Amino acid sequence: MKLLFRPWVNTSIVILLLRIILGIVFIAHGGQKVLGWFGGRGLAATVDMFVNNMHIPAVLAYMDAFTEFLGGILVLIGLLTRISSAGIAVVMIVAIARVHAPNGFFNPAGYEFPLTLLVIAVVLFLYGSGRYGIDYFWESRTRQSGITY
Repeated sequence: MKLLFRPWVNTSIVILLLRIILGIVFIAHGGQKVLGWFGGRGLAATVDMFVNNMHIPAVLAYMDAFTEFLGGILVLIGLLTRISSAGIAVVMIVAIARVHAPNGFFNPAGYEFPLTLLVIAVVLFLYGSGRYGIDYFWESRTRQSGITY
């Protein structure tokens, strides 16, 4: 019965898995926007689309692209996890409101996938990087050295 109700792994393993998934997804999507990877159009075309098609200011288009790409990298390695995941959460809220909500819940154009990514980002914001992220090692080293902020 314990196998049904007790956790099989510690929370840090679960957080690591969530960080890996969210990081990979956002590195890929941000890479499309910033670098033209995986069939993306690159930064200039992305900013142009945001400005001309979606009527979003260019500065916010740049912020979106780099939040996805750099935020994905930071989440993956567990560095500044709370800040990065908060940025990703904001990007997903805007994506749901501006792009996906009018298409309903279901994919391919609905908001079910962005909502899933939003929830993962919120969980990482609440929990941080877990034991297997750089944040954890950074915090534990400062605690051991007596540095306080």
